[in-house]
Amino acid sequence: MAQLPFRCFEAFARRLKRQPLVLAGMMLLGSFVLAGIAAPWIAPYNPAKIDLVHRLEGPSSTHWAGTDELGRDTFSRLVWGARISLAVSVSVVSVSLTLGLAIGGLAGYLGGWVDTALTTFAMNTFLALPGILLAIALAAFLGAGFTNLVLALAIGGWAGYARLVRAQVLAVRERDYVDAARALGASGSRVFFRHILPNMIQPVLVQATIGMAGVILAEATLSFLGLGIPAPAPSWGAMLNDARLHLFDSPHLVLFPALAVASSVLGFNLLGDALRDQLDPRTRLEIGI
Repeated sequence: MAQLPFRCFEAFARRLKRQPLVLAGMMLLGSFVLAGIAAPWIAPYNPAKIDLVHRLEGPSSTHWAGTDELGRDTFSRLVWGARISLAVSVSVVSVSLTLGLAIGGLAGYLGGWVDTALTTFAMNTFLALPGILLAIALAAFLGAGFTNLVLALAIGGWAGYARLVRAQVLAVRERDYVDAARALGASGSRVFFRHILPNMIQPVLVQATIGMAGVILAEATLSFLGLGIPAPAPSWGAMLNDARLHLFDSPHLVLFPALAVASSVLGFNLLGDALRDQLDPRTRLEIGI
């Protein structure tokens, strides 16, 4: 019994050895999460502190990623930008997933006119609109700010989760154990939360993990357009927008924020692939884990 944790660690290490990209994704994602959580302790400077004497300096021992046009430390702004991106991605996915589980679960479990109304008039309507364009329109209407940004991205992204949840519920609700629970007199809510939800949540969790990568890209896009987190809060998209005028004389201003966005998105995508392989028994047999 005492050797159980060690055996679990051994099994996990073997899986990482067979899937090196998973380890790379975990390292990228771990760095991103660590930077977001520990930003006040990792950042060497105040990200909003202006120092015009040292503006547009390249990377050095004093400023590891150089300084921007106002002399602000780029590395400190990258670290604090990770906190903003992490907060936005977690908030947006949480809201979108909650809406998707509620609406998709109702449509798939109840069926009939409820399914028709929610699928035809709600899900299909939002799915017909490009998510990023809808988010841009909502952000422009609501105004810049963290709460408005989360609402704009969540409203534009919940329909995908709802469609996936509905499909999973439709497949699971006809299983024998669900019929047996109904025959034993279980209430509708108990059948859903006890027997259906635990058996259909795996692909939804994978989709939510990959969806965080899309949220980071969307947040950077909106901030690049001036519709995200207002200044002086450091956002990776806003940093890329500010760096456009100095693309050739100070390329580090574009390089580091772009690498931060790409690394975090790659980390979430690799983690999503790992979760899919781990949670799908057929895939586990194929790759030998």
